[in-house]
Amino acid sequence: MVSAVFHSPVPVRAEPVEATPRGASPSASPARAKAAPAAVAPEPTATRQPFDWRGLWLKVLPPLFGLGFLVGLWAIVSMGTGASIPSPAETFKQAVVVFSDPFYSKGPNDQGIGWNVLSSLKRVAMGFGLAALVGIPAGFMIGRFTFLSRMFNPLISLLRPVSPLAWLPIGLLVFKGANPAAIWTIFICSIWPMIINTAVGVQRVPSDYMNVARVLNLSEWKIVTKILFPAVLPYMLTGVRLAVGTAWLVIVAAEMLTGGVGIGFWVWDEWNNLNVKNIIIAIFVIGMVGLLLEYALIKLATAFTFEEVKT
Repeated sequence: MVSAVFHSPVPVRAEPVEATPRGASPSASPARAKAAPAAVAPEPTATRQPFDWRGLWLKVLPPLFGLGFLVGLWAIVSMGTGASIPSPAETFKQAVVVFSDPFYSKGPNDQGIGWNVLSSLKRVAMGFGLAALVGIPAGFMIGRFTFLSRMFNPLISLLRPVSPLAWLPIGLLVFKGANPAAIWTIFICSIWPMIINTAVGVQRVPSDYMNVARVLNLSEWKIVTKILFPAVLPYMLTGVRLAVGTAWLVIVAAEMLTGGVGIGFWVWDEWNNLNVKNIIIAIFVIGMVGLLLEYALIKLATAFTFEEVKT
């Protein structure tokens, strides 16, 4: 028997063959290929964008012009009133003295401006927090159920236009104290924007969302947490912003009437001392604190909503 053994052929590596131009010798082609350097692709050069000076000036110059206009008008009024209103330079010197020690304490009625601002913010936080705990759930219920909406709409329409300071004597009568009465006033003025904006947000939820909830047979808790709350969040945050702004406005007037430690009482006390410079300083401090509160709430609304929040 003859056995035949078949071996697989050894693979031969194929060399690339360069096409030889017509009229050229084939032997010169490999040499030229070895001598020719490899072509290197040029690296893309990064183009530097010029600095947008025009955009910077458009953002910086208008606020500077606004502040300059305010200071110039202030100086003109100061000269026209015979220096009864302090000039910007005199007020700035007094502000340096006031803010050099803002947290001094020389008794219950003589404290630095820092303690007065913190006391006012504490009252605003307490009144606003209570209003949020009551107003936001009430807004959800009023917007969700037609019976409650028809029941409370006349009451809200009746009580909302009342000035918050009109509720201050009721607070003094009920709570027998200036501090709880001021917190009560903040509560009253803060609760209406939260109730109204939250209820409007619930009523504007698309009906398709609620139809899907009925088809899926979702519970009321699931409807509130999964459907209503995300859709109502922009409206609710708008109500929060309005409530905080109103509360900070009202606390100054309430503290003027109730006394104690607070930025409103500080303004009234400086008026009794005929210290107009400190009154003007307090006006700027109240405005700056309100601006910071508004900016913080705008950032909060931007972080939790998909809509652009503008001042």
